[in-house]
Amino acid sequence: MTRMPLPDIKNSIDRVIHAVEGRYTQGLSPASLTLAFMDWLIHTAHSPGKLSEMRENFLRKYSAFGLWSMRAAFDPELKPFITPLPGDRRFSDAAWQRFPYNVMAQGFLLQEQWWHYATTGIPGVADHHENVVSFAARQWLDVLSPTNYPATNPLVIEKAMNTGGQSLFQGMQNLLEDIQHNLLGDADTQTSEFRVGENLACTPGKVVFRNRLIELIQYSPTTDKVSAEPILITPAWIMKYYILDLSEHNSMVKYLVDKGHTVFMISWHNPTARDRDMGMSDYLRRGVMDALQAINHIVPEQKVHLVGYCLGGTLASIAASAMARDNDDRLKSLTLFTAQTDFTEAGELMLFIDESQLSYMEDIMWDKGYLDTQQMAGAFTLLRSYDLIWSRIISEYLLGETPRMNDLMAWNADSTRMPYKMHSEYLRKLFLHNDLASGRFRVGDRPVSLRDIRVPVFCVATQKDHVAPWRSVYKINDLMNTEVTFVLTSGGHNAGIVSEPGHPRRSYQMGVQTAEDKHIPADDWPLRHESKDGSWWEPWSDWLKSHSSGSTTPPSLGNADAGYPVMGPAPGTFVFEN
Repeated sequence: MTRMPLPDIKNSIDRVIHAVEGRYTQGLSPASLTLAFMDWLIHTAHSPGKLSEMRENFLRKYSAFGLWSMRAAFDPELKPFITPLPGDRRFSDAAWQRFPYNVMAQGFLLQEQWWHYATTGIPGVADHHENVVSFAARQWLDVLSPTNYPATNPLVIEKAMNTGGQSLFQGMQNLLEDIQHNLLGDADTQTSEFRVGENLACTPGKVVFRNRLIELIQYSPTTDKVSAEPILITPAWIMKYYILDLSEHNSMVKYLVDKGHTVFMISWHNPTARDRDMGMSDYLRRGVMDALQAINHIVPEQKVHLVGYCLGGTLASIAASAMARDNDDRLKSLTLFTAQTDFTEAGELMLFIDESQLSYMEDIMWDKGYLDTQQMAGAFTLLRSYDLIWSRIISEYLLGETPRMNDLMAWNADSTRMPYKMHSEYLRKLFLHNDLASGRFRVGDRPVSLRDIRVPVFCVATQKDHVAPWRSVYKINDLMNTEVTFVLTSGGHNAGIVSEPGHPRRSYQMGVQTAEDKHIPADDWPLRHESKDGSWWEPWSDWLKSHSSGSTTPPSLGNADAGYPVMGPAPGTFVFEN
């Protein structure tokens, strides 16, 4: 029997320990967090001037707050001591303006303000470590918010009194049901009214190609004439594709088909342990390139509008760069939704990206061969802790409200896994080393450059994006040597993209930059472009039509003679993989 070499045994032991440990740390590296706090603590202790300022700031602020608190007990019109940050809705209700709740709320905001001051601006602390410490301080302080406790939340008290305590009883029932679902691991019954293929992902179409990694869906035409060039949509494989084909009223796929476009969609396989060695090259070759080849046989002699969403947009950018490098002219245009190509300012997700954290995450993935849904959800949940944790606790457990599920929430609960090799390469090469923007990302045996892309680009960013901040997405204007139409729309990473015509309170700004134009700083761009009410889908559809070569009769679904027969109805089989 062959024995494992000693170094491999030691390495395996370390990985097993880290993998088991990671289940209890939400995938966060204890070493990474410790390094950040030690950096902050040592430099703070070695900065007597800053310590003196912190002490003076504490005494001055809290002395003034004490005087304000005494006045607040008798003056209901007293102005707030601290104005909450934009977007902080925790204390927006009028009940928080009454004594003593106004003092509780203002005291908490003062505490937040002081800890932000204490964890930032320390001379010598690395920027990354400062961000980690400041973020961690906010997370711990969120636990102490008076909104989270029945005795200090006036809305909870008022509802309990009005319902004779029934709201608290219902909240306890909601809590027990959630505990039961988590212990049994069964499906969330809240999503039962939404079913894929029935009222989700239900635009008619056919699966016309399948390999180990993708199913390619071709949607049935609804118009007598269609634009000559078809559209290929590459969604992110971190979630199921049908965010772009939700309900009938907000399906981007249906909208495009009804506008006279031939639409193809990639539906990704949900990886298992046997897919652990699938890398970025597999997603490029078996995903985008195989799909393009199929489309070239189904719609021959026509170029393709390539569309990518989030991580799928980054992959589409890589594909377009590689094709431009190799003089492959099969693309007509490139459209990117909330897709980053330069990761130097990739937002608060960078809090979880450093060498220590990535090494730890690789050990966690090594255990199973993939990154599972719970481990991925941990980081996103922390980034939006109020929306995803505390607001739910308050509404469901303290106020006893029954959550109302919608199609976007049902899709969000239908997450997927990430293969070990691909996710490691993605985080290291793109997030950590920024290889794509730096011209170092290799496809095959040679690097690719975004500057080689010459087809027109339509790029969409969203104002409240916590995954791909719009200023990071905006950097594409500096990386490409072609015409870029940049759109900044209201909403977040998902809701800003699912922004169908008729959706209330939607707006966007749009501008065009050619290769000859001078650089406009990101913060200046919104000031120079008019805000328009409505959906950005409409100008995008017009843009696609303007970059098409006319109309033709709709192509057949699939092409059996060329080896691409219809393999079954949409939404296919991969979308049902758990």
